[in-house]
Amino acid sequence: MMFTTAFLVQALLASAAFAIPTSKERAASRRARRSGATRQSKPVDRITSPTSEVSNASYVEFSSNWAGAVLVASTATYKSVTGTFTVPTPKSTGGSSEECATAWVGIDGDTCDTAILQTGVDFCVTGSSVSYDGWYPAASVDFSGISFSAGDSVTVTATVISTSEGTLTIENNSKGTTVSKTVSSSAKLCETNAEWIVEDFEECEGSSCSLVPFANFGTIEFTGASATTSSGTVTPAGSTLIEIEQSNKVLTTVSQSGSTVTVVYA
Repeated sequence: MMFTTAFLVQALLASAAFAIPTSKERAASRRARRSGATRQSKPVDRITSPTSEVSNASYVEFSSNWAGAVLVASTATYKSVTGTFTVPTPKSTGGSSEECATAWVGIDGDTCDTAILQTGVDFCVTGSSVSYDGWYPAASVDFSGISFSAGDSVTVTATVISTSEGTLTIENNSKGTTVSKTVSSSAKLCETNAEWIVEDFEECEGSSCSLVPFANFGTIEFTGASATTSSGTVTPAGSTLIEIEQSNKVLTTVSQSGSTVTVVYA
């Protein structure tokens, strides 16, 4: 299934609220590292006919931008999602331009196409220079008051308050700092997806958007991965696993065991 990526920021800026973008708007545009560009997260872009190289693999889904695990329910189920990972040292794959990836947890945005509630950490590399940013979905907003270094233990959590409001929290367990933001929107959450994802996000100049060169992030292991439902807490067991495939090549290996989701740059 293909999704559009238009981001209608003017409606979101009309009020003081920070929005939960709809699937078509969920880009979460915020300051890009390159002048004149905006950075946006994109809905899962599934590949319905993977290459013969991977067609017999046991994974359920392939996409051009998401790698990780997604729990899917048929009715409103998920109230929060959380996971802890170690901030990686991204490495260049050989290009001269900036290469990036982002790790996040979220509610909805997969089979639910009305809204997504998500937060995570970007990691980018240019030559020998590495940068990190924690973010939440709003108009050009990165979290302030928190920083990251390679090796830091970070916990990210998205919590539903109502179908139009939620709280996003990032804890740097190594540095002892926490940031949190409550966001709201007229877009409605379905509460039918819970996700632990490494993404190749987009950068846009005007209406022209493209995936950033995907950094070699090594391994992202979401530990303590869980989602809260009205009847208790669940692990990612039974989730759909998604791999990133670009230019007929699979770039990730994903596995799940108990409360751990592991995404490895292949």
